[in-house]
Amino acid sequence: MKISTKGTYAVRLMLLLAMRGDELVSLKEISRVTGISKKYLEQIVPSLTSAGLLRSVRGAQGGYRLANSPDKITILDVLNVMEGSIAPASCLQGEKFECNFPTPCMEFYVWKGLHEVQQNYLSSITLQDVLDHSSSAAIDNYCI
Repeated sequence: MKISTKGTYAVRLMLLLAMRGDELVSLKEISRVTGISKKYLEQIVPSLTSAGLLRSVRGAQGGYRLANSPDKITILDVLNVMEGSIAPASCLQGEKFECNFPTPCMEFYVWKGLHEVQQNYLSSITLQDVLDHSSSAAIDNYCI
């Protein structure tokens, strides 16, 4: 499994908005803070908005904010929107098992197990968890 640039940037964007709370943040500001080009953000934001993860407000004072609280949005939610499926084998991409071979492969249990581990892990981490971990890591790295 390799997460695309769009996937990693979407997570970064969502984390910035999680840090900002209910504040509306413009794409220009998001670009400045994250280092992601505004043009690239314009490709990412519509998918997150149509999936119900972001809310947008138009106008001079407009911008973007999370549609839910950071403790309700998982990393898997974000990656599913941007990546479609992060299944390690094509037969696991849909809701049900679909094998293109006449007989199921012997290694299916390996790919299925890996997929379950990925799903469980990424669905267990919320944006808030990442923010909390980042805060505690910063405290742990304090030196005089």
